[in-house]
Amino acid sequence: MTRLDRRALFTSGAAAALLAATGVSLDAAPRPGGRLRLAVPRDGSLEQVARGAIFDGLAEIGPDGVLRPELAVNWQGSADARVWTFELRGDVAFHDGQALRAEDAVASVRAWAVPGVTRIEATGPLSLRIELAGGNPDLPYHLAAPGRIVAPGGAVDMPLERAVGTGAYRVAQAQAGRSFRATRVADHYRQGRAGWAETVEVVVIPDANVRAEALRDGFVDVAALPAPEGLLERGEFRYHPSVEDMALAAHRGVGIPRVIGARAPLDDGRIAERWWVG
Repeated sequence: MTRLDRRALFTSGAAAALLAATGVSLDAAPRPGGRLRLAVPRDGSLEQVARGAIFDGLAEIGPDGVLRPELAVNWQGSADARVWTFELRGDVAFHDGQALRAEDAVASVRAWAVPGVTRIEATGPLSLRIELAGGNPDLPYHLAAPGRIVAPGGAVDMPLERAVGTGAYRVAQAQAGRSFRATRVADHYRQGRAGWAETVEVVVIPDANVRAEALRDGFVDVAALPAPEGLLERGEFRYHPSVEDMALAAHRGVGIPRVIGARAPLDDGRIAERWWVG
């Protein structure tokens, strides 16, 4: 491979591993505050990062690569892994103030069209049951996959500018395929664990030279696939995976989680809530 695929920059664990190996992670703990700004090509990265900031799922793959509950507090599978029950958090609200209900999760799972699911129903205000055609002990991992979001009434495909989720960031302004700005949700249920920057901005800049210029001149903090000209002589940037094959450039003050597993943090679009500004 002579160059990382553009979409793979935000969808592959390999990109995350490259970032860790080449020293972007700061030694300090995540720092709250500031504004995280990203420039990306016109390849769908904007929508993926934005939706990762706005929405949560039942489970997630953490920055350490470990499966963990998110909107679900726990789950239990039957002995044959064919019937699963999930209990949801009781302290979660959508950005419009509406409380999370089991019906929202049920409708969202139906909208995902998860293979093998034969029946799904709410069994209480915050509990649901999923039945499968055959046993699948990996169901929670499938429910943590990118795009498996929970939206009010199961409206998982709502336009970005009107998106309402339970994530650490709410939409402030969005133009599909062009730009996205979000602000951190106050008193979010994951406060102190995710969502470090006060605001997150993503802008689509199709031209690699212009992305490099935006990074060089301080208009963004991270640029995907920038042209190397004009950057290499400046010492305040890091290049990945190498100077010769530059997939990403970032200011040295940008921080990412210290421990990065095989699938995170870039593989599920969670860069907005997991990265911070030093």
